[in-house]
Amino acid sequence: MSDEERRALDAVDVDAAVRLTSELVRVQSVTGTPGEVDGQDAVADAWRRAGIEVDEWDDDPDVLAALDGFPGVEAERAVVRGLAGRVRGAGGGRSLLLNGHVDVVPVGELSQWTGDPFDGRIEDGAVWGRGACDMKAGLACAVAAVDAVRRSGIVLRGDVVLHSVVGEEDGGIGTFATLRRGHRADAAIVPEPTAGSVIVANAGALTFRLVVHGRAAHGSVRIEGVSALTKLLPVLTALEELEAARNQSPDPLVADHVLPYGLSIGTVHAGEWASTVPDRLVADGRYGVALDEDPAAARAAFEAAVAGACAGDAWLRDHPVEVTWPGGQFASGRLPAGHPLLDLVRGAATDAGAPAPPVVRGAPYGSDLRLLVAAGIPTLHVGPGDVALAHGPDERVPVDDIAWVTRLLVLAIVRWCR
Repeated sequence: MSDEERRALDAVDVDAAVRLTSELVRVQSVTGTPGEVDGQDAVADAWRRAGIEVDEWDDDPDVLAALDGFPGVEAERAVVRGLAGRVRGAGGGRSLLLNGHVDVVPVGELSQWTGDPFDGRIEDGAVWGRGACDMKAGLACAVAAVDAVRRSGIVLRGDVVLHSVVGEEDGGIGTFATLRRGHRADAAIVPEPTAGSVIVANAGALTFRLVVHGRAAHGSVRIEGVSALTKLLPVLTALEELEAARNQSPDPLVADHVLPYGLSIGTVHAGEWASTVPDRLVADGRYGVALDEDPAAARAAFEAAVAGACAGDAWLRDHPVEVTWPGGQFASGRLPAGHPLLDLVRGAATDAGAPAPPVVRGAPYGSDLRLLVAAGIPTLHVGPGDVALAHGPDERVPVDDIAWVTRLLVLAIVRWCR
C-alpha cells in the first residue's frame, strides 16, 4: 500500500460507522411507507456532516411508472424521495458510484425477535435490528469511507458519487429515478451483505399473479361446486416441475446454490365464507430468472407451464387460470467479464483485512445491480453482513464486517479515482 492509502485507512472512524448504522436502524423506513422519506433525511444529514454535496428531490411515482424501462413496484407510495451525493475530483480520473438502499422489509412476527426490531442496539459484537444487514450498514460504510478519504487530504482526480435510494425491496424505483436524474459513474459498488464474497452477478426475479376460478356451492354439498383452491393443485405441480427443469444446469457463478432460480408462492387468498366452496383464488409469487435470460422468455415458459396444467384438467380447460405480472420485475445482471473493478476490489479486500480472500460468486436474488449494469455502469456487490440474516428475525451485522468493508471502500475509492 502507498503512504496515501495508509493515511486514508488511518482516518477511518469505525465507531462512527457503527453509530450511524445504529442511528439508521432506528428509522423505521419500511418499503412503501412515509418512513422511506425519514430514512433519506437521516442519510442526507450524515452526508452533509461528512462534507458531501447533496442533491435531494421528489419524484411522482405515477410519472415514473409511465416511463420506458420502469422496473415495477409492489408497494404504493405517494412520493419517491431521491437522494444523491457527490465528492468532486480534480478532473481527469475515473468516477466511482456507491449505491445503497434505505428501505427495509416489514419486521414480521414480533414474538420471533429477541428485542425491539428497531432499537439498533449494539450487543455481542453486532448491530441489531431490521435493516442492519440489508443494508443500512452498507450505507454507513460508504459514508465513513468517503469521510476518511476527505479527512486524509488525498486529492482524487475522479468523482465519488453516492446513491441512497428507496424502493429497492419492491423493484428498484429509487435507483431507476436516480439514474434518470443523471447521477452516474464509470463503475459502481453496491455494499449489500455478501458474507465475505464478491458478488458479480444476480439472478432475476419476476412477481406473478395467478387467478383461479371455481364454482361456489354450500359446503355441505361441496361436490356441487368446484373449489378454486383444489384447482390450484395441478398448477402447483406444473410449476414445481418447471422450477426443477430450470435449475438443472445453472450458470457456474450460482451453481453452488441449491436452488439458484427459485419459484415460490408467497400469498394465497381464496373464498369469502367458511361454509362456501371458494369460487375464486388469487395467488402471488416470485419466479426466478436465470442469468442472462430474457425476462420475456422466462415469462413465456411460466405461462406455457400454467397452460399445460390447464389443458390436462377438465374444469381448467374451460376456465383457464389467468396469469399476470404485477409488482417488481427484476432482470438478471452481471459485471462484464474481465472488468478491472473486480481485481481492484479483491485486492482492496485483502489489504483491508477481510477475514479470508473473497470468493467470486453470483447471487440467486435480484437487486439494483441489474439497473446499473443496464445503464452501462459496471457493478458488483461487496458489503457487510450475511444475506442469510436479512429479512428474518434478529437481523444483525457484525461490527468487524463494518470495519473491514469501510476500509475496503476507502482503498477502492483511492485506487479507482486516482
